[in-house]
Amino acid sequence: MKVHLIKIQSLLHFTQTNSQSKTSINNWINVLKYVNWEKPSDIINTFNTADILGNNTNRVVFNIGGNKYRLICKYAFGNKKTHLFVKWIGTHLDYTVLCNKNKQYSIYQF
Repeated sequence: MKVHLIKIQSLLHFTQTNSQSKTSINNWINVLKYVNWEKPSDIINTFNTADILGNNTNRVVFNIGGNKYRLICKYAFGNKKTHLFVKWIGTHLDYTVLCNKNKQYSIYQF
């Protein structure tokens, strides 16, 4: 199923305030245009550095820009499309702080 990215504006806004991320994030978005996902393992097959989060959250963490940035999304497999909801984006350091507070499972920035 094709991927429907929800809150792409949040990613584009992030690239405006973090100009070094623009190329990497745009490349990541472009990959999504051509993928077909039906199950979580398809996400990992596309982005082999991504990690599926536990606790039944249906969340995945993407490493972007050589692991300089982290992106948390929630995924939902529908009948016709896979929906990917942007929940949080930040630097690797920001993500480490988030994990130390154990908030990667519940953060809802957007």
